[in-house]
Amino acid sequence: MIGLTMKHLRYFEALSRYGHFGRAAEACGISQPALSLQIKELEDLLGAPLIERSARQVRMSGLGEELAVRARQILSSVDELGDLARASSGTLTGRLRIGVIPTIAPYMLPTLVKELGARNPELDIRLRETVTQTLIRNLGEGRLDFAVVALPVSETALHEEPLFDEEFMLVRSLKDADKPVPNADGLREMRLLLLEEGHCFRDQALSFCSPTTLAPRDLMEGSSLSTLVQMVGAGIGVTLIPEMSVATETRSAEVSVVRLPAPRPKRTVGMVWRKSSPLAPQLNGIAHMIRGLSRKAA
Repeated sequence: MIGLTMKHLRYFEALSRYGHFGRAAEACGISQPALSLQIKELEDLLGAPLIERSARQVRMSGLGEELAVRARQILSSVDELGDLARASSGTLTGRLRIGVIPTIAPYMLPTLVKELGARNPELDIRLRETVTQTLIRNLGEGRLDFAVVALPVSETALHEEPLFDEEFMLVRSLKDADKPVPNADGLREMRLLLLEEGHCFRDQALSFCSPTTLAPRDLMEGSSLSTLVQMVGAGIGVTLIPEMSVATETRSAEVSVVRLPAPRPKRTVGMVWRKSSPLAPQLNGIAHMIRGLSRKAA
């Protein structure tokens, strides 16, 4: 179509993703009037409205919804052409978009970013921290190059690369430090603090504490591991946290940390990326690097 540009598609895709002119314009790095102008130009080119404008939100028309899907596919294919060119050099340069879940990001990212930058000075690293479900969707839409999550994710379009296993540690009040360490049955009788719905670590902890799928008694929720540990320090209950987070989250809390009896709960941390990604050889190299870093930290 004469006059249709990649800029039109990128701006429209951002608007469909955020459903708001202001947030979409901010994500694209342009002003809201400039974004509105680009969307109007696209509608004029197509000869039909793409959105229903209102004061509070933007709704896609039938054509707009279909175009949003096609635009994501086109933009993803274009991005992969750039990845193909980068992959041909055998080195990592340019933009690298990394997604990480919140129960890994604060404890792995500082070392990972530092090491990646030292080995690849021309790399432009972009980070996104959010829950697994969102990261998987972002990968499928081509907005991320890889993600670090708890495996498995069981998506047929994604390659899963295990990195290492880590145990869950029991955090309880200092006054309980000398008490016997409870097993899974014992934990179900305690006030257990867990992350909010949507976090995969919550589901993993519950699967250990509640093999019969019944929720523990007096279950309470927190927004972060830090919040949970501080609540334990205040005597509100007990919680489970991944081993990599212990040093960071317990240094300012009056808590005790102990390993649970066998069979101990654990998770497999791994990388996932699109099977079609031209950067697969370089991403395998990053996986090898992370394994080396985890062995040094052990």
